[in-house]
Parts: sequence; structure tokens; C-alpha cells
Amino acid sequence: MASSHSFSLLAITLSLLAVSTTVKSHNITQILADSPDYSSFNSYLTQTKLADEINSRTTITLLVLNNGAMSSLAGKHPLSVIKNALSLLVLLDYYDPQKLHGLSKGTTLSTTLYQTTGNAPGNLGFVNITDLKGGKVGFGSAAPGSKLESSYTRSVKQIPYNISVLEINAPIIAPGVLTASTSPVSNITGLLEKAGCKTFAGLLVTSGVLKTYESALEKGLTVFAPNDEAFKSEDAPNLKNLTNAETVSLLEYHALAEYRPKGSLKTNKNKISTLATNGVGKYDLTTSTSGDEVVLHTGVAPSRVADTVLDATPVVIFTVDKVLLPAELFGKAASPAPAPAPGTAPTPSPVEAPSPAAASPPAPPSDESPESAPSDAPAGSAKSKSANVAVGLSSPSLFTALVTVVAVVAVTVAI
Repeated sequence: MASSHSFSLLAITLSLLAVSTTVKSHNITQILADSPDYSSFNSYLTQTKLADEINSRTTITLLVLNNGAMSSLAGKHPLSVIKNALSLLVLLDYYDPQKLHGLSKGTTLSTTLYQTTGNAPGNLGFVNITDLKGGKVGFGSAAPGSKLESSYTRSVKQIPYNISVLEINAPIIAPGVLTASTSPVSNITGLLEKAGCKTFAGLLVTSGVLKTYESALEKGLTVFAPNDEAFKSEDAPNLKNLTNAETVSLLEYHALAEYRPKGSLKTNKNKISTLATNGVGKYDLTTSTSGDEVVLHTGVAPSRVADTVLDATPVVIFTVDKVLLPAELFGKAASPAPAPAPGTAPTPSPVEAPSPAAASPPAPPSDESPESAPSDAPAGSAKSKSANVAVGLSSPSLFTALVTVVAVVAVTVAI
């Protein structure tokens, strides 16, 4: 009985361990929702879509402001300026209270999310963290001459080595952040041409779709602009075969009537409606991710989000490496051909029998859903994808499977 009881406890423990090792995600909105003191800060994370960016990352530290400290920003600046200011509070490293007070040299510079936007010249996207006398920790911009105008006040939440949430008593303001130009986007075609999307920009003008884009600027607009090379590729559509109405639908398919920066695309799990959407399931997109890359899926062929031309809340413009081909105009991708039946395979020669690795693989899956993304993933991610396929499981999944097997064996022995 004692042996049986021990095995049962072992099985339960291992099963719980298997579950715990796979739980890595966090939701910053839910974390802060438990504290009303951060309601204003939490609201702005949602409005600026920074919450999505935070949720898509690991090994991250968020410096939060209570409602009193947030009042110096809230309602006093445009949303795009507030987003930049809050991006300086997202550190791309993990700092818990122990690490703050144990800095090897007493001070360090940490990269922030603001540095990754391309809007931070020099070292304006870095934050200076210094362990001060009397147990205090100061924060300030890394720009020369900047003071440590913010201090650590308390710990809010830690998920070890995943996310740490710490409260500070004042915003960290880098020079020029609050005075950055906030003029509305008024020249979409100029931005597109400068980004190497002249063909796409010209089509927007000649088709009249540019006016549709411009009408969405105030409430929110996301543009996926194919670069000029995309229109020269072999799989690019022949626009001469499309009617005027179909051309309009194709161009409207390349934009969303909402603000969806890259972080929001990375955390997306649902179908996304486009400007061309005119009914349930019509002219929509899905997304998948590979590392930091985002791939758009149309049901016909994938397209990779290449660069960010502009991210100024509530407008974001991306370049993509392929023209987006809606299934409504170009049909769905062909279904994969079935593998040959075992009975029809030729009998191998006893002398030169082919190795199992030489057998022909089945045709790759079609691009009808995000699940098919690995076969369509860009070349940069193909190597890591194939490595996982060869094993059949990712590392966390493999560990979980092994632990589960051990648990099952333990239960069997106990019985």
C-alpha cells in the first residue's frame, strides 16, 4: 500500500510539473485590473495597444504609474505622444526588487520598447537605473545630462524571468518625447513612395481608393503596402485581368479600419476584417508568428510583414513582401495531393533499396488557415520550423510529453 501511495503521489506531482512548465503567457491588462490605483495607466496601455506588445514578449519589466503620477500625462498630450512616453517604461529585461538592489556596478542602462520603434535617436530609448543610498533605486533617461527624476516605490507582480511589474513615482521623460511632432498623417502616398511602394501608391490614386484610406485616418487605419518588388514577382496578380470593382476590392483588402500595430498582430487569434470586408467571412485575413516575424494569410498565399513605415497612433503603415491575394478574387489554394498508397509503391531492389529518408514527402499544406503557416513561412524561419518538425515536438511540448509518459508508467506500476 505504501509503495502504491508513493507512486500515485509521484504521478500527480509529475503531471502538475508538466502543466506548470507550459504556462508562460501573461496578460498585463488582467494583472493591473486587480489594482484600481492603476486604472488610468491600464486604460492607456489598451488605447495605445502597448498591452498587446507587452503580452507578446517575455523577459520584460513594466514600470507602472498610479493614477496620481499618471495625471501628468493623461489628457494633456495626444495619444501618439503618450504611447512614446509609456514605451519608455517597458524595459526589455527582467528586473525584480532583488536585482534592482544588486546591480553589479550600482548602475546600468536598460533598453526600452521605445528604442525598438525607430523614433528614438541616439540613446534616448535607454533608461538609466541606479541603486542609490538608503535603499532607494532611481530611474532616468540615458540622455546626457538627464537626472534620476523617478524612483522605485514598490513591487506589484512578478512571474519569475517572464514579466516583472514595478511601481515608480513619476514618468521617465526623455528629451523631446513630449514635444514630438503630432501633426496628423496627411500624405499617405508620399510615405509609401519613400518606403519603396510607388506602384501601390499609384494604384491607390488612380483607383480612388486613397480617399477611402484617408476617411479612416481619424478613427484608425492599418495599411499593408506591397513593395515594388512584390508587383514584379511571378505570383503577382495581373491587374489587367481585374475589373475596376475587383481592383478596388484588392486595394481595400490591403488595409484595416482600425489601429493594429505589430504587437497586436502578434497576439491576434481571430480573423481580421479589412476595408474590403462586406459580409461574414468575406475578404478577411489571419495571422501567424515566427519569432518576431508576422505572416499574413489570405487563404491563397502568405505574405510577410517586412517593415514599419509609420506607427503614429491611430495610424500604422507596414510594407509586406507579397501582394495580398484574397480568396474571393483568386480562389483558395489547391488542396494537397494525397501520398501514394503503400500497395502501389514499386518493390525495392534487394541490392539498391532506398533508405526511408529518400521516400517522397507529402505535398505541403495549403494556406487556408494559420495552422498551415509553417509550410509558408519565410525563408528566415524555415530552418527553425523544420527542426521542430523533424523532432515532432517543440522543446516545452517534448518535456511535457516525457513527463506525462513517466506519470502514466508510475500509475501503471502502482496498479
